Amino acid sequence: MVTEILAAYCALASGVMPAVINDNHVRSLTLRNADDFMLPPVIRLSTSDRLRMNFDIIGEDREYLRYRLVHCNSDWTPSHLLEHEYLEGFNEGEIDDYAFSSNTFTHFVNYNLELPAQSLGITKSGNYLIQVYREEEPEDILFQTGFYVTENSVEVSGEVTTRTDRGFNTDSQQLEITIDAAGQEITNPWQDYIVKVIQNNVPRSVSTALQPLRVVGSKAFYSHNPNLIFPAGNEYRRFETVRADYPGMGIDSVGFSDGIRRAWLTPDSPRAGKSYIYDCTQHGRFKIDEYNSTDPDLGADYVLTRFLLQIPERGGKGVYVDGEFTLHSPDGAHKMIYDSGQGGYVLEIPLKQGSYNYRYVFGNEDEAQASEIEGDYYETENDYAVFVYLREPGSRGDRLISVTVY
Repeated sequence: MVTEILAAYCALASGVMPAVINDNHVRSLTLRNADDFMLPPVIRLSTSDRLRMNFDIIGEDREYLRYRLVHCNSDWTPSHLLEHEYLEGFNEGEIDDYAFSSNTFTHFVNYNLELPAQSLGITKSGNYLIQVYREEEPEDILFQTGFYVTENSVEVSGEVTTRTDRGFNTDSQQLEITIDAAGQEITNPWQDYIVKVIQNNVPRSVSTALQPLRVVGSKAFYSHNPNLIFPAGNEYRRFETVRADYPGMGIDSVGFSDGIRRAWLTPDSPRAGKSYIYDCTQHGRFKIDEYNSTDPDLGADYVLTRFLLQIPERGGKGVYVDGEFTLHSPDGAHKMIYDSGQGGYVLEIPLKQGSYNYRYVFGNEDEAQASEIEGDYYETENDYAVFVYLREPGSRGDRLISVTVY
């Protein structure tokens, strides 16, 4: 039964990391590099690299939680490796690092997990899903998200340029990539390499370059590849609720009623077609913080945060709030509702105090883009993570042989 559930959840991926939360009591989920939250969730195989998973469950009682790891191919479908081939130890870990919220109106329990755990060692590179469930309900996945384990056995170099095959300094950015496998035995780089690029750690932005333009010796060159052209986008919008009693950056007003802290963001408007304005952002990420707390994970409260995008109503598709705090998932929980009295789209969601990046996307749950509302400007500063996989003939799982961030 559990095996069938794992396959079903992984099959939902369609090439995109299938991060999902199945219980609305789970909040503020992050899985990050323990030393630099701006990096993608990547660890190098057989090193001291660590990831830190952190999340809250709203309520006053501790949950008894466990987790399992699933090895996946480059497209997030489950590989055919057996558990003992990619793990040391029994594939069931306990999440026992928890603490109760302190001096908050919304009561919650905060959980931490460091990966890889000593009792559950990882022995193979690749994509991994971590699936969390209640101890008594192993077949019901509370939430899942993904991370990467890399060998870094080949050297990857490249650049991001605004001189694209679609024009110069327009609305796109293009990557040029070179893979150097000197000292490695790569039988057929034309077919064995799988190169994926993700913009700003947004899973839905993933693009795949199937074949190099040319191969010379140990080097494979990916140039003039249409799959390596990305919408340039725009800098993320920002707001801060570090203080709940004072309107911080991007906040129009704050309040408190019925035991709930509230914040109204300054009304937004579309930016497409306007002049580009530089801003130093966190490329969509958020950071929990509370100005008077020694441990913001426990002392930051939840604030019912109201977004307002002043724009005429648009039929046929939806408008969504997007950012790391939404798992970059355009779903019903983050879909805005048109309010004619406010002259735009409105959404209220509870967010833990901190500094947030966000943007608005337009479309549906299968495909939503920021371009129509936010615009595309070649000057935008984006992060690009390049993942190089090796799929050898007859192999039962893709190896991840390099991760490089530009």
